[in-house]
Amino acid sequence: MTHTTPKTPLLDRVAGPADLRRMPDHDLAALAGELRAELISAVSETGGHLGSSLGVVELTVAIHAVFNTPMDKLIWDVGHQCYPHKILTGRRDRIRTLRQKGGLSGFTKRAESAFDPFGAAHSSTSISAALGFTVGRDMGQATGDAIAVIGDGAISAGMAYEALNNAGAEGRRMFVILNDNEMSIAPPVGAMSAYLSGLYANEPLAKMRSLAEGFEAAMPAPMREGAKRARQLVTGGLSGSGTLFEELGFEYVGPIDGHDMRQVLPVLRAARARATGPVLIHCCTVKGKGYAPAETSADKYHGVAKFDVETGAQAKKAGGAPSYTSVFGKALTEEAARDPDIVAVTAAMPAGTGVDIMAQRFPGRVFDVGIAEQHGVTFAAGMAASGLKPFAAIYSTFLQRGYDQVVHDVALQGLPVRFAIDRAGLVGADGATHAGAFDIGYLSSLPGFTVMAAADEAELTHMVATAAAHDAGPIAFRYPRGAGTGVTLPERGAVLEIGRGRVLCEGDDVALLSLGTHLSECFDAAAMLEDEGVSVTVADARFAKPLDEALMLRLARSHRALVTVEEGAEGGFGSVVMHALARHGAFDRGLAIRNVCLPDRFIEQASPAEMYADAGMTAADIAAVARSAMGRGAEVVPLSVAT
Repeated sequence: MTHTTPKTPLLDRVAGPADLRRMPDHDLAALAGELRAELISAVSETGGHLGSSLGVVELTVAIHAVFNTPMDKLIWDVGHQCYPHKILTGRRDRIRTLRQKGGLSGFTKRAESAFDPFGAAHSSTSISAALGFTVGRDMGQATGDAIAVIGDGAISAGMAYEALNNAGAEGRRMFVILNDNEMSIAPPVGAMSAYLSGLYANEPLAKMRSLAEGFEAAMPAPMREGAKRARQLVTGGLSGSGTLFEELGFEYVGPIDGHDMRQVLPVLRAARARATGPVLIHCCTVKGKGYAPAETSADKYHGVAKFDVETGAQAKKAGGAPSYTSVFGKALTEEAARDPDIVAVTAAMPAGTGVDIMAQRFPGRVFDVGIAEQHGVTFAAGMAASGLKPFAAIYSTFLQRGYDQVVHDVALQGLPVRFAIDRAGLVGADGATHAGAFDIGYLSSLPGFTVMAAADEAELTHMVATAAAHDAGPIAFRYPRGAGTGVTLPERGAVLEIGRGRVLCEGDDVALLSLGTHLSECFDAAAMLEDEGVSVTVADARFAKPLDEALMLRLARSHRALVTVEEGAEGGFGSVVMHALARHGAFDRGLAIRNVCLPDRFIEQASPAEMYADAGMTAADIAAVARSAMGRGAEVVPLSVAT
């Protein structure tokens, strides 16, 4: 791939935001061009969230030039818009380590810089956090103004409106910048997108209003009245009703062109100089701005692999097994072709979850609710109550946001919502914020829930069929990010017997009981142990709930040691197994049991293989745990006795 480092004479003079505040406005506009070129160059080498960051280049320069960061707290929402911010805040020399092991996070991160006052990798949190900083300032803490930049679809989530409502009622001085690029990860959906587009459609008036907001007080009287009238026309002032934001208690400014420094700089300066209460500045931007391949792409290069700067061509992965996501999407589509009651719900991630495959064939049966997991879960519950068969396809890390709805609206009512949980386990470059570590524990604890985990892509196909056929209550199946193992896929998924695991190889000494795709690591561990003369059974639990207790008890009674293996946190599958063993009195007779799972800490970004090595979950680690359980090759630590 061709790559030429851009020439950046102005950017080379910037060690931090203080340098921007000494630059004249015309240099700031030129600097934005250099920053955009540097951003494209860096992400072409690392991959990452490009389109969102390209859309806020001018806004980033302007905010840091006007506000006194880091004393003033700048909060990006969603945090993947922050790449230009990182370059301008002393991290340019590390920007080519983005999303790599030991490198910069792809999101804002408090531990990384004083310029990142609040971590933001899940959306729609910025206004709440900004209000928290604002109250801290007003109560004497050493913090200045708070600025929340919310966009990229984040404004579609209910939490953002809860925060706007609270902030408007508080009436404290703070700033919300709505980065309205009419695009989330997928095209935006819902009435709010149409509302903002309607405001943007009045662009001539909006431009007059931005002038009025910035310069009204300094204009001669006739011009001042004209500008004031333009502002009233945009905000509804003449009819006595304001914008939604004004009704919530915010002073509304905009819409303005977020790429025109001649608008952005004076509006920000005027707002900072005059604000006494909460202000919302509506900036219209273009996702992927300034890079033609991104601007013309359907997803605006939201997330990219390494790419050629000249052509925009992204590096293609070597051919191999299909991704788990695509296997799910195709299996779901085939089930939907046979059952007209099957519908799918996604929260702004149709391609990310694979339901876009079903949408191409059955567009009227796939529903994208926007970044609104709470609503999406209850929406699916309502469809289930009506007699439909909803599949709620949501990443593990994002399903956490709808947990109360999973408990109250699905589990408590026993409604057969099918949860397809993508990105289970450790996910690589997105790091700890996106790890699917907790779903086994938080779903297995719910009465009436069925929880499955696919060991490979063929098993995933069977689990889609099993979920489609399951009407006795809520059911979930989890699977990881990335490519499968390459096993032969069945023409059609088979319905599995609920709560029944399988034994894949028989031994006498130690049993490895796996849940999920670490089954392959268990086979590798078994091979190591067999080479040492240890006879190993490898079993696939398939179900965390209901547990195959007959299988579990047989393994416990007929082996010297039992090791559970799962791609989830403590308190998950291993805990379920130990609870069941305790109920059956297995520990009364003495039982050597160990659990291999994620440790009680967050695992930082790296490749998935490196992250699992950090977690102590490689095949060699599993073999070492098995040896320890049998008292071989490792010291057995005695239980301490409290005195």
